[in-house]
Amino acid sequence: MSVKDDIADILEQNRGSYVSGQELAGRLGCTRGAVWKAVRALQQQGFGITAATNKGYCLDPDSDVLNENGVRKYLDDSCKGMQISVYPSVGSTNDVVKELAAKGAPEGTVAVAAQQTGGKGRLGRSFFSPEGTGLYLSILLRPDIEVARAVRITTCAALAVCGAIEEHTSEKPCIKWVNDVYIRGRKVCGILTEASLSMESGGVDYAVLGIGVNVYEPSGGFPEEIRDIAGAVTQQKSADLKNRLAGSIISGFMRFYRDISSGSFREDYSRRLMWKGEEIVAISGREKTRCRLIDVDDECRLVVQLPGGEKKLISSGEISIRKI
Repeated sequence: MSVKDDIADILEQNRGSYVSGQELAGRLGCTRGAVWKAVRALQQQGFGITAATNKGYCLDPDSDVLNENGVRKYLDDSCKGMQISVYPSVGSTNDVVKELAAKGAPEGTVAVAAQQTGGKGRLGRSFFSPEGTGLYLSILLRPDIEVARAVRITTCAALAVCGAIEEHTSEKPCIKWVNDVYIRGRKVCGILTEASLSMESGGVDYAVLGIGVNVYEPSGGFPEEIRDIAGAVTQQKSADLKNRLAGSIISGFMRFYRDISSGSFREDYSRRLMWKGEEIVAISGREKTRCRLIDVDDECRLVVQLPGGEKKLISSGEISIRKI
């Protein structure tokens, strides 16, 4: 790691307490001038670091900037050994992890970013990923699972996001089938799973799970094209919230993932399902079908009731749903 990254980790470990420039220089084997330059770079990156004569440097207890040590602090013990890299900005965390997967990176490799310049959404859409207000992460998976059941990865991720939000805020999120998390009628999280298929086994060679969370509303609001639908987890800045959410999302997902073949998550997913019992329209290309949303089945397919009373199963694929 660089001097800047090392200093970020040390100040994170001592959040709220001063660490002298002399101590930092000694621990890192560099000059105090190099420490000062690194601290300045971290401040420009958004870290709330206070410098005081004869005291040193202190990371503000209320600071909320993503960093590796901060994320690791909130991981379950079973996840401590995962390879996690945190970036100020990337094109797409999914693309970062796919490159690592192609080089043989192990399952559980994670990329976390504070900004994406080329974030990806479902059905080829882009995902708005501005600097400083969101949390964007991708996890490399090498699941022993059939292609038809790979949608379980996405549903488990949605549950993990809901659990993390409930753990660290007072909000009660729900899930819009199949991959969006909503709070107060607004979308706060999108999830995209991309898979590489094995030609030999017909199964999944590896999968990259991408999760984007709007933690805060960006300055000036959301872009006009998503202003009517997008929302944020919270309106008030909260100390270390992005690190807390990242650690809890990763840990929560891995708990579900380890038991993914059992389908035990279905009941929890059903409980959080948005618009259950209400009239919706299912959209596939130009075709629109009015129906009543009943539930999801064990394979995460949507169970709907058509106007004539017939029940039908809908798979995710190219289908989207809207409230009437």
